[in-house]
Amino acid sequence: MQRQATIERVTKETSISLDLLLDQAGTVRVETAVPFLDHMLTALACHGRFSLSVKAKGDLDVDAHHTVEDIGLVLGQALRQALGEKRGIQRYGCAFVPMDEALARVVVDLSGRPFLGYRVAASVRQVGGLEVRLFREFFQALVNTGGLSLHIDLLAGDEGHHIFEAIFKAFGRALGQAVQFDPCSTGVPSTKGVLE
Repeated sequence: MQRQATIERVTKETSISLDLLLDQAGTVRVETAVPFLDHMLTALACHGRFSLSVKAKGDLDVDAHHTVEDIGLVLGQALRQALGEKRGIQRYGCAFVPMDEALARVVVDLSGRPFLGYRVAASVRQVGGLEVRLFREFFQALVNTGGLSLHIDLLAGDEGHHIFEAIFKAFGRALGQAVQFDPCSTGVPSTKGVLE
């Protein structure tokens, strides 16, 4: 049985439809009306080696905050639903990704307990017209609904596009490791017997 989820979220601020398939790479369609966010989510899915479809409409006449945050909420919900009891998964993932002068490290634990360590001191305020502070909001929302412990560290970087592309690619790769099946185990990877 494939691990997948379809989530729809409609509020007065956003309308989001998201499909996630963890066990099949290749199909990525992202339409958020925020081009740089589309680029980042596409990089995440490609490097995580899963299929992702996102269609979002938000109150961009106000700003991109609600759109970015709510996509994080929905992606976290989809991840939690697709993983189910998390039997036989690796649970942990770690990736270092360079992009020219930028270097990002992302470490994830699919523990069921939300925590975000976000140590990104970017020297820019915007990339592609998007306020970079919103990426913290995206990851915090994802962590909260997905129930994962996530550490994101920018180890080097000056150019904004390079910085955030390295971060999203590293997150994709770390998450891709964590959701993979452990060939030596079919149980829940916890001494408690449950991840929540």
